Amino acid sequence: MTNAIEHFTARLTFETDVSDVHAALAAGTEDLIVVDSRGAQAWTQGHVPGAVHLPTAEIAARAAGLVPAGADVVTYCWGPGCNGATRAALEFARLGYRVREMLGGFEYWVREGLDFETSAGLTRRPADELTAPRWAVSCDC
Repeated sequence: MTNAIEHFTARLTFETDVSDVHAALAAGTEDLIVVDSRGAQAWTQGHVPGAVHLPTAEIAARAAGLVPAGADVVTYCWGPGCNGATRAALEFARLGYRVREMLGGFEYWVREGLDFETSAGLTRRPADELTAPRWAVSCDC
Protein backbone atom coordinates (compact mmCIF):
# COMPACT_ATOMS: atom_id res chain seq x y z
CA MET A 1 0.00 0.00 0.00
CA THR A 2 2.88 2.39 0.72
CA ASN A 3 4.16 1.96 -2.84
CA ALA A 4 0.75 2.88 -4.24
CA ILE A 5 0.53 5.98 -2.03
CA GLU A 6 4.02 7.08 -3.09
CA HIS A 7 3.23 6.41 -6.75
CA PHE A 8 -0.03 8.36 -6.85
CA THR A 9 1.35 11.19 -4.74
CA ALA A 10 4.24 11.54 -7.18
CA ARG A 11 1.87 11.56 -10.15
CA LEU A 12 -0.23 14.33 -8.61
CA THR A 13 2.96 16.27 -7.83
CA PHE A 14 4.34 16.09 -11.36
CA GLU A 15 1.20 15.86 -13.52
CA THR A 16 -1.84 18.05 -13.94
CA ASP A 17 -4.75 18.03 -16.35
CA VAL A 18 -6.35 20.42 -18.80
CA SER A 19 -9.22 21.29 -16.47
CA ASP A 20 -6.93 22.18 -13.57
CA VAL A 21 -4.61 24.26 -15.78
CA HIS A 22 -7.60 26.10 -17.24
CA ALA A 23 -8.94 26.80 -13.74
CA ALA A 24 -5.52 28.04 -12.55
CA LEU A 25 -5.19 30.37 -15.55
CA ALA A 26 -8.74 31.67 -15.07
CA ALA A 27 -7.98 32.35 -11.40
CA GLY A 28 -4.84 34.29 -12.36
CA THR A 29 -2.56 31.97 -10.41
CA GLU A 30 0.67 33.83 -9.78
CA ASP A 31 3.93 32.48 -11.21
CA LEU A 32 2.15 29.97 -13.48
CA ILE A 33 3.88 29.68 -16.85
CA VAL A 34 2.34 27.32 -19.41
CA VAL A 35 4.86 26.16 -22.02
CA ASP A 36 3.95 24.80 -25.44
CA SER A 37 6.86 22.55 -26.39
CA ARG A 38 5.74 21.87 -29.98
CA GLY A 39 7.31 23.20 -33.15
CA ALA A 40 6.46 26.42 -34.97
CA GLN A 41 3.84 24.93 -37.32
CA ALA A 42 1.95 23.30 -34.47
CA TRP A 43 2.07 26.54 -32.43
CA THR A 44 0.63 28.45 -35.39
CA GLN A 45 -2.18 25.92 -35.77
CA GLY A 46 -3.30 26.79 -32.25
CA HIS A 47 -2.11 27.03 -28.66
CA VAL A 48 -3.28 27.66 -25.12
CA PRO A 49 -3.93 31.40 -24.66
CA GLY A 50 -1.04 33.02 -22.82
CA ALA A 51 1.28 30.05 -23.28
CA VAL A 52 4.97 30.55 -23.96
CA HIS A 53 6.24 28.90 -27.14
CA LEU A 54 9.45 27.05 -26.33
CA PRO A 55 10.17 23.89 -28.34
CA THR A 56 11.82 21.15 -26.31
CA ALA A 57 15.11 21.33 -28.25
CA GLU A 58 15.42 25.03 -27.26
CA ILE A 59 14.59 24.80 -23.54
CA ALA A 60 18.15 24.45 -22.27
CA ALA A 61 19.34 27.48 -24.25
CA ARG A 62 16.31 29.79 -23.94
CA ALA A 63 14.36 28.97 -20.77
CA ALA A 64 16.19 31.40 -18.50
CA GLY A 65 15.30 34.29 -20.82
CA LEU A 66 11.62 33.37 -21.09
CA VAL A 67 10.65 31.68 -17.83
CA PRO A 68 11.43 33.35 -14.51
CA ALA A 69 13.25 31.34 -11.85
CA GLY A 70 10.73 30.14 -9.28
CA ALA A 71 7.90 29.90 -11.79
CA ASP A 72 5.43 27.04 -11.62
CA VAL A 73 5.95 25.59 -15.11
CA VAL A 74 3.39 23.42 -16.88
CA THR A 75 4.44 21.82 -20.16
CA TYR A 76 2.22 20.49 -22.91
CA CYS A 77 2.59 19.01 -26.37
CA TRP A 78 0.04 17.52 -28.82
CA GLY A 79 -1.83 14.97 -26.75
CA PRO A 80 -1.81 11.71 -24.86
CA GLY A 81 -0.19 9.85 -27.75
CA CYS A 82 2.87 12.09 -27.56
CA ASN A 83 5.55 12.24 -24.87
CA GLY A 84 6.88 15.64 -25.95
CA ALA A 85 5.53 17.32 -22.81
CA THR A 86 7.32 14.70 -20.70
CA ARG A 87 10.62 15.42 -22.46
CA ALA A 88 10.04 19.17 -22.05
CA ALA A 89 9.24 18.74 -18.35
CA LEU A 90 12.45 16.75 -17.91
CA GLU A 91 14.45 19.59 -19.51
CA PHE A 92 12.89 22.13 -17.13
CA ALA A 93 13.54 19.84 -14.16
CA ARG A 94 17.20 19.55 -15.19
CA LEU A 95 17.36 23.36 -15.10
CA GLY A 96 15.96 23.40 -11.56
CA TYR A 97 12.39 24.54 -12.29
CA ARG A 98 9.29 23.26 -10.52
CA VAL A 99 7.46 21.60 -13.37
CA ARG A 100 4.39 19.54 -14.15
CA GLU A 101 3.17 17.93 -17.34
CA MET A 102 -0.34 18.73 -18.58
CA LEU A 103 -1.99 15.41 -19.39
CA GLY A 104 -4.02 15.42 -22.59
CA GLY A 105 -1.99 18.21 -24.14
CA PHE A 106 -3.33 20.60 -26.73
CA GLU A 107 -5.63 17.92 -28.13
CA TYR A 108 -7.65 17.67 -24.94
CA TRP A 109 -7.57 21.43 -24.40
CA VAL A 110 -9.43 21.76 -27.70
CA ARG A 111 -11.59 18.67 -27.21
CA GLU A 112 -12.82 20.00 -23.85
CA GLY A 113 -14.16 23.05 -25.66
CA LEU A 114 -11.71 25.60 -24.22
CA ASP A 115 -10.60 28.74 -26.04
CA PHE A 116 -7.38 28.44 -28.00
CA GLU A 117 -5.37 31.04 -29.84
CA THR A 118 -4.37 31.21 -33.51
CA SER A 119 -3.04 34.02 -35.66
CA ALA A 120 -6.70 34.95 -36.27
CA GLY A 121 -7.34 35.36 -32.54
CA LEU A 122 -9.23 33.29 -29.97
CA THR A 123 -11.39 30.46 -31.20
CA ARG A 124 -13.20 27.49 -29.72
CA ARG A 125 -14.67 24.20 -30.88
CA PRO A 126 -17.63 22.48 -29.28
CA ALA A 127 -16.70 20.16 -26.45
CA ASP A 128 -16.33 16.51 -27.38
CA GLU A 129 -18.84 14.50 -25.34
CA LEU A 130 -16.25 11.76 -24.83
CA THR A 131 -13.80 14.10 -23.09
CA ALA A 132 -15.96 16.72 -21.42
CA PRO A 133 -19.33 16.43 -19.73
CA ARG A 134 -22.12 17.65 -21.96
CA TRP A 135 -24.50 18.98 -19.32
CA ALA A 136 -22.21 19.72 -16.40
CA VAL A 137 -19.51 22.28 -15.75
CA SER A 138 -17.02 19.60 -14.73
CA CYS A 139 -16.75 15.84 -14.42
CA ASP A 140 -16.73 16.19 -10.60
CA CYS A 141 -13.71 13.95 -10.31
